[in-house]
Amino acid sequence: MSNLHKALDEKLVRVGILGATGTVGQRFITLLSNHPWFIIHALGASPRSTGKPYAKATNWKQTTPIPSNVREIIVQECKPEHFKDCAIVFSGLDADVAGDIEGAFRAADLAVFSNAKNYRRDPSVPLIVPLVNDFHLSMIPQQQAQHQPPLQKGFILTNANCSTTGLVVPLRALEKSFGPIEACFVTTMQAISGAGYPGVSSLDIIDNIVPYIGGEEEKMEWETLKILGGISEEDGQKAFDMHSRYPLRVSASCNRVPVIDGHTMTVSVRFSRRPPPSPQQVREALVAYTPAARSMGCPSTPVHAIFVHEEPDRPQPRLDRYYQDGAGVSVGRVRQCPVLDIKFVVLANNVSIGAATSSIINAELAVLKGVVKLPIN
Repeated sequence: MSNLHKALDEKLVRVGILGATGTVGQRFITLLSNHPWFIIHALGASPRSTGKPYAKATNWKQTTPIPSNVREIIVQECKPEHFKDCAIVFSGLDADVAGDIEGAFRAADLAVFSNAKNYRRDPSVPLIVPLVNDFHLSMIPQQQAQHQPPLQKGFILTNANCSTTGLVVPLRALEKSFGPIEACFVTTMQAISGAGYPGVSSLDIIDNIVPYIGGEEEKMEWETLKILGGISEEDGQKAFDMHSRYPLRVSASCNRVPVIDGHTMTVSVRFSRRPPPSPQQVREALVAYTPAARSMGCPSTPVHAIFVHEEPDRPQPRLDRYYQDGAGVSVGRVRQCPVLDIKFVVLANNVSIGAATSSIINAELAVLKGVVKLPIN
């Protein structure tokens, strides 16, 4: 165990949560209430919730009770002065308000880990799925230096769209073992919780499939390139290369289905390598994949980044979405594709690894890599 791990086990890092009364904010609270390194210090929400104890401010929708150590915390406005003692601020804000608020927190020299889409396309902001591309944290110093005035501690780091997250984990494992993927077709069957609360109308989703989720297909096709791509450098300036060294084409079709939690995807891929790997080689590569977050000792990382099912009818959302508390990805039905090379099924818990869990592991990585400047309080 490193000295930093020992220090983190002995003293807790203060964190804040923006959008704490919403669906993602509630998941942050559930996951952080017993975190070994982080302690919830401040909660922020809309003006209608401020000034109230959290238990009275929120419409709690989690399957476990509100943690006792959070119930009486007074909800504050989402303003930096209420979070100045926090080393880390997690944002579960809706996209319609997240941009300005997160920008203000960064300008106040606070480290923001965002679940919103607003800064994902920013050329200085890492878009990190922690089981995939932790090395993109190296862009943070440049982001801080480009800010006016330059920042010492503040930055914005985003996690990915919930459906993109489930896709890129197995794709990264396959590229690590077999080299570049040049084409990917993905069809999603996305849970209603992905739309937030109250979400999709019951008359629209019961006994139905909605074959359209606004902006979702474009997000998957674009975010996959940023996440799986590398970082180039020219004249001392770094940039995300968008997988440009080995062009990757992604075609996504996104559907909303009557499932509460858990996004299921059918995926077909074509490798640049000829001949391509066999289904058995693919299964072995998926099982063997170990992300840096696991080997570095991030406490929220799953034992199995990818769990490979051998049963012919798995994974299934109802059976598999809470395995490892939803922190890993499940893959099944790995087989040859008669059009491309290999096809398989992916299941990812959209409210865990697809949202809050990713942000928390990102923060753990940032602490271990020295990107988050402590003190530990």
